[in-house]
Amino acid sequence: MILYRCFPWKAAAEPEDAGGPLWFPRRLQGGGRHDVPGRYGCLYVSEEPVSVVVEQLAPFVGTALEAPDLLRSGLPLALAELELAEEASLVDLDQPFVLAAARLRPSLIATRERERSQADAAALHELYPEAVGLRWWSTFEPGWANVTLFDRARKRLDIVEVAKLSLHDDVVGEAARFLGLRVAA
Repeated sequence: MILYRCFPWKAAAEPEDAGGPLWFPRRLQGGGRHDVPGRYGCLYVSEEPVSVVVEQLAPFVGTALEAPDLLRSGLPLALAELELAEEASLVDLDQPFVLAAARLRPSLIATRERERSQADAAALHELYPEAVGLRWWSTFEPGWANVTLFDRARKRLDIVEVAKLSLHDDVVGEAARFLGLRVAA
């Protein structure tokens, strides 16, 4: 399965080190939808490259997108294409039988109430010890499948490609159009 991650890239970093495409930033986590750093680190990825770019550009809605908007903490945003091994198992929260078995309601999966979504993620992490992550829908576009990978997925991930993003990239243009952002010349 091919997955995409948009992240601040330190090109000289080893893949699993801070700034690398396979770094699970556990020590920086706690505020994200499925973050439970006391139990696991996680990567937020998607089956659609535009989804992860939209997530990064959403704070700029109502402005013109400029080159500095593609930086985080002085590092350029990059799009990583990752391959998750075929045998890796995900808990698919878009499947009604999965929700019923875990006693979850669809309206609570993508809630902005972090305490709730984090508790649910921790429970699913424990309930499905063979699963490497959770598959769920984007809050921006439900047709986009997002994936939260637990750090136990690391051994089943390979890097296909990493590319620094620019204002001229098709995926940046697509994300900007989706968000109604004008791209500065």
